[in-house]
Amino acid sequence: MKIKLLFITALLFCGLLMVQAQELNVQVNVQTPQLRMTDAKVFQTLGNELKEFLNGRKWTDDVYASTERINCSFLLTITEEVSATKFKGTLTIQSSRPVFSSGYESILLNHQDKQIEFEYAEYQPLIYNDNAYLSEITSLMAYYAYIIIGYDNDSFSLNGGTPYFIKAQNVVNTAQASKSKGWQSFDGTRNRYWLVQNLLDPKHKPLRDAYYRYHRQGLDNMYADPNTARGNIVSAIEMVGNTHNNNTNSMAVDVFVATKSTEIINIFADNSVLPPDKIKVLNVMSRIDGANMSQYSRINATSGASKSGNMPPAMDMRPKGMELQMPDDKN
Repeated sequence: MKIKLLFITALLFCGLLMVQAQELNVQVNVQTPQLRMTDAKVFQTLGNELKEFLNGRKWTDDVYASTERINCSFLLTITEEVSATKFKGTLTIQSSRPVFSSGYESILLNHQDKQIEFEYAEYQPLIYNDNAYLSEITSLMAYYAYIIIGYDNDSFSLNGGTPYFIKAQNVVNTAQASKSKGWQSFDGTRNRYWLVQNLLDPKHKPLRDAYYRYHRQGLDNMYADPNTARGNIVSAIEMVGNTHNNNTNSMAVDVFVATKSTEIINIFADNSVLPPDKIKVLNVMSRIDGANMSQYSRINATSGASKSGNMPPAMDMRPKGMELQMPDDKN
């Protein structure tokens, strides 16, 4: 009996470790606004299977505690039924990370992929191998899983995301033989090929460095020294601006802008922010997001701004009451 109890305890312990080892905490939603041929139940099944695929797979060799899993969401919108088992659509990916000593989650990635096409039959196994292209849908999921993990690691340690961006690039390389769009350099300048190419390009190193300075040296220190923290965020934004100056058609810079513009406005639309810092931010954003400068008018209109040191309003996906410890830099 004792041996049996020990065996059961060991199994439970191993199961707990397996749960804790997973990196992602993904919510998956499949929308089908214009279905004609396919039963909607097929896409409910697909959503459940994609969630299990992303959450249940171990994507790295690192051990994650349950509280360290990366909060993210995948919204797959089916826009065209090519056949009963072949579909086109868009995929919106969002991920975030907690900010120290706050209930705030800072968005790390907010991106929409408009070149989604795949084949799927209900209950078809979702098979994936890092070294081979086996299906479009699993390659898509794996690519964005690695991109999410890469961005998360970049925010906690300087260039910590490189191994995972390399894995994402490997997914691109294995998908070169496919006929699906988004994997090739000639499919446009805003696709999966170019995003990871930018992220691994040495010319984009200032942008990669900026993610660490912005989050680890900026947001994570807002609780203790908001002025210094904001100074680091200003410096990070200027690093993004420098990357733009040398790479004016950079998709990775565009992704930064799409992800961070609202947060930047909320941070610097604050009565306590020094005018020189406001000017620096506005100067950079006018270069990298000039078409949307009207949105940044709030930075100068500070009458309704938040009090110094408060985090900007945004989604908070972390369970209430969870206490954060100051995160160590990830190695």
